[in-house]
Amino acid sequence: MSHLDRRQVLKASATIAGLSLGGAAVAQSDRVESLIAQMTPAEKAGQLSCFSDQIRPIGVPFNPGLANGGATEQLARIRTGAIGMLFNGVGYAGAKAAQDAAMATRLKIPLIFAGDVIHGLRTAYPLPIAEACAFDPDLAMRTARAAALESTALGIHWTFAPMVDVARDQRWGRVAEGSGEDPYLGIALAKARVKGFQGDDLRDPTRVAACAKHFAAYGAVSGGQDYNFTEISPATLNEVHLAPFKACVDAGVATLMSAFNDIDGVPASGNHWLMTDLLRGQWRFRGMVVGDYTADEELVAHGYAADGRDAAKKAFLAGMDMAMQSNLFNLWLPDLVAKGEVPMARLDEAVRRVLQLKEAIGLFADPYRSVSARAERISVSTPAMLKLSREAGARSIVMLKNEGALLPLKKAPGRIALIGPFGEDRQNVVGTWAFMADETLNVSIAQGLRARGVSVTAVAGSGIEAPLPGGIAAAVAAAQAADVVLLAIGESQLMSGEAQARTEIVVPTPQMALAEAVAATGKPVVVLLRHGRALALHGAVKDAPAILATWFLGSQSGHAIADVLFGDVNPSAKLSASFPNESGQEPYFYNHKNTGRPAPDTGSQEYKSRYRETKNEALYPFGFGLSYTSFAVSAVSVPARMTDRIEVSATVTNTGARDGDAVVQLYIHDRVASRTRPVRELKGFARVSLKAGESKPVRFALAREDLRFWGDGGWVVEPGMFDLWVATSSVDGEKQAFELM
Repeated sequence: MSHLDRRQVLKASATIAGLSLGGAAVAQSDRVESLIAQMTPAEKAGQLSCFSDQIRPIGVPFNPGLANGGATEQLARIRTGAIGMLFNGVGYAGAKAAQDAAMATRLKIPLIFAGDVIHGLRTAYPLPIAEACAFDPDLAMRTARAAALESTALGIHWTFAPMVDVARDQRWGRVAEGSGEDPYLGIALAKARVKGFQGDDLRDPTRVAACAKHFAAYGAVSGGQDYNFTEISPATLNEVHLAPFKACVDAGVATLMSAFNDIDGVPASGNHWLMTDLLRGQWRFRGMVVGDYTADEELVAHGYAADGRDAAKKAFLAGMDMAMQSNLFNLWLPDLVAKGEVPMARLDEAVRRVLQLKEAIGLFADPYRSVSARAERISVSTPAMLKLSREAGARSIVMLKNEGALLPLKKAPGRIALIGPFGEDRQNVVGTWAFMADETLNVSIAQGLRARGVSVTAVAGSGIEAPLPGGIAAAVAAAQAADVVLLAIGESQLMSGEAQARTEIVVPTPQMALAEAVAATGKPVVVLLRHGRALALHGAVKDAPAILATWFLGSQSGHAIADVLFGDVNPSAKLSASFPNESGQEPYFYNHKNTGRPAPDTGSQEYKSRYRETKNEALYPFGFGLSYTSFAVSAVSVPARMTDRIEVSATVTNTGARDGDAVVQLYIHDRVASRTRPVRELKGFARVSLKAGESKPVRFALAREDLRFWGDGGWVVEPGMFDLWVATSSVDGEKQAFELM
């Protein structure tokens, strides 16, 4: 049992033999079937309806145009059986009151409590896109485990995570919630997070049910604009956007959440092919599908449903089992069943899935599971959680540039000027989707430095999106008096996340003016970027001698940044998303396909596939990241031919003077195929810890299935020649080759 577990884990007494919500085998429960037989259509619809928690509200509006009522009204609705789940509320007292109301109903069906626990609850961990840079599924599993422990201590049974959308357009704000632009890395981290949340037994009261979202292809929204339509080929849909969901289903994820976007003109939340034919039929998923916030109602705005009644019917028959916030299932399902437009068998099927989830987590055996005043006192923001937040933060920092070995700073660094709006800021530390985080835990960069006994002069110099009167003059004075400048600039946490698409993914203009003025002093500058997406860097920021991508690192950000700045942690993270040269390159991703007129690296660019202003390359590509030491890959061995499986081996050597971790990556390219193929595809990675001067072997297994792609309506594997690289980023490595027989 992890050191993060409570000392005593109470096991619920009921068992369900063979229950696997994400898999094919789901045992029938006599209790569930008995309840279904007793329920009225209205009570069944109530179990399929969920609402934001007004009994223990967290003070954050969700789509504020919708009326939510208050605690008294919500408790009354629970007592009538009109609510099956509440979400985004925390705390023992309110949970007990709500569950007391549920247990006072005729059938005594307990509520399930859910929450958007995306990267921690009270204790925040790095944004998922940042944590993905660690290329470490074990770290992702540990932070998810810690989030589950804290969530259940605060009365939450079910998290709306992991977000597994592959996001290739950094203009989209919700790239922050996912694992970046690559499906292979996304799959590895998705499976790890499902395991971290759910463990091996959902009846463990310190585990939460996971929810893979947003099903499907939400990461492909046109123009990177939230809630937008998609234009997507069947091959890209299957190879890129569906693949992480299939991996979650295979890993036993308990639930899925339907998406806002359409696929081939049919909204995902009303898409029978997606939620029934594919998910239930081909993938044999037996868990529950919850709609995203009012996604069923939005079928009307899509032009796919005539009104709320039609939207409820189409979403429900397509495969949505639970409606979130719209109230449409409560309003219309009983009437739709009465008039024969929705079969009673379909209604019972959806109710069965909801009740099976409640039974799987032990709510019928103990309705007050994970509702504990004692756990709320002792299992929230523990020293172990804060230590993990600091570790995960430091391991998520990507060093993009370090000219002249400016970093790490000396233990006695001289005079430091900490300039920028994020130097002393504690409000923009955790990032998006952390609205339940405890802000008193937030550590600013200034605090992190001063905790080490370092003397720091902190000057804001600029606001985040507006200049400060006299700010630049004060910053220049501080820089001139310093030996080194730490420039803390970037995005606020409100500039990325849901509904925060940007046309220009750049550092805001007032901060750029600050950067130019500070750079003009001639003092060495270390840029500490704060951001929820990959950015296009320009001017003094791009030209700074040292740049750290520090993202939003969670509660212990300041300590994590200081650990890397002073070399206590040797940076090893690699980019999970490519930094473009210009915003206009988006969507940019390393695993793009070639064209009939590829632009050459050198020579004439005329009449080639290119932009006038920049090359077809990233400023900092996927998989890139520097260290305080250096690594070399050598002795790559690749069998000449492959039938079903080959082993690729290489030697990685720490060629520098410091101990460090190398992230070695395996890429392939299918030279000739019946469909054009990406220029490179990640097919493996390994973290290797090496002492200075040490060498170690690294091995990758490559199976025939790893070489498949989507052909005419299905997966195909075609014989032929493949290129292969064992590399330290998506653009380096010596090309090897093998032939698939």
